[in-house]
Amino acid sequence: MKDIETKADVEELIALFYSKVVQDASLSPFFANIDLEKHLPHMIHFWCFALLDEPGYTTNVVEKHLHMPLKAIHFSTWQQHFNQTVDTLFIGEKAEAAKQRAALIGWTIQSKVEKK
Repeated sequence: MKDIETKADVEELIALFYSKVVQDASLSPFFANIDLEKHLPHMIHFWCFALLDEPGYTTNVVEKHLHMPLKAIHFSTWQQHFNQTVDTLFIGEKAEAAKQRAALIGWTIQSKVEKK
């Protein structure tokens, strides 16, 4: 296995990850009204920004999720799927950074949602 190095690597990660979360019974309702063909390029852009230092991503990820009725179990399940996906495909510094950033994002969103 190799580390996350290119946009193609990020695309592979995001495609596999979303194929898992949309099939998860606890997470799939959050994706029922989302057009994944439009959503996935945004997620790929975000992770390329976060991991590969690609410029131009300006959307506030936390703000986008605050309207959702998310609970601690949703964050835990999301994180588990993300980490398993990374570990299935990659190994290395960027792979570990991806898992750490996902954990931080999940924690940040969860803490904001709990304050509502």
